[in-house]
Amino acid sequence: MDIGIGLPGHAPWTEGRTLVDWARRAEERGFSTLAVSDRLVWTTPEPLITLAAAAGATSRIRLLTSVLLAPLRANHALFAKAVTTLDQLAGPDRLRLGLAPGLRDDDFTEGGVDYATRGRQFDRLLDRLAGVSLGEDPVGPRAATEGGVPLLFGGHSEAAIRRIVTRGTGWIAGDATVEGVREFAPGLAKAWADAGRPGSPRLVATVMFALGPNARQAVSAAIEPYYAFAGEEYATYGASAALTTPEQITTAVAGFAEIGVDELIFAGNDPDPGQVDLLADTIGL
Repeated sequence: MDIGIGLPGHAPWTEGRTLVDWARRAEERGFSTLAVSDRLVWTTPEPLITLAAAAGATSRIRLLTSVLLAPLRANHALFAKAVTTLDQLAGPDRLRLGLAPGLRDDDFTEGGVDYATRGRQFDRLLDRLAGVSLGEDPVGPRAATEGGVPLLFGGHSEAAIRRIVTRGTGWIAGDATVEGVREFAPGLAKAWADAGRPGSPRLVATVMFALGPNARQAVSAAIEPYYAFAGEEYATYGASAALTTPEQITTAVAGFAEIGVDELIFAGNDPDPGQVDLLADTIGL
């Protein structure tokens, strides 16, 4: 199982260059992937721009949006151009897109995008991205990665499964638990096989973490405000579910590996770049 790390974009960071430092350290320590999340109504950095900076600061580590709220990109041609440009700058086989329709209506209100039709807009965006990626569209450049940038889709809905088996390479699970992945994966595997897809869908799970003497305070400061939209109970649960000890980290690695997850992403909650080294030391990188 590959082990990646996610930038603490939702946490109270103040210096953008700190995120670039995370990227360099993540590559130096041998993480498989650098991931970045997405929200509009928050201080989360724009994911494609952030990954472009990371691509310029690194040369090998894979780059992942985890997840990008696709329907907010109302100009589909411009979005496709941004993706393929990033793929060209990063070099082939580094960029992957984790995509989802989004749940928080305030992002759509502030973005001037209709929340109710976001699923249909999502599918139209995917059509345009495919054409640009393969050089079948007047917009360019085409993707550097053969066949286009691999797509992972988040969510549990029938629409999410449809997108995975018809357009994607796999599923990305946010705030994942071993039990949740174990429950969802068999149905996805069946749908994949029923669609005539060879092999099996890639399974990527993401979990929240912070390490060190102030880890519990860091996750509370990062997660509770971020999830406040869902109510105090959910925000408190989200913070309590974060992994904050070496024992919790190693248990998660063993548990997700046992059920066949292909990649586990640890999303940071403390902006200190030293978190990269603490995590690497804990899992033996």
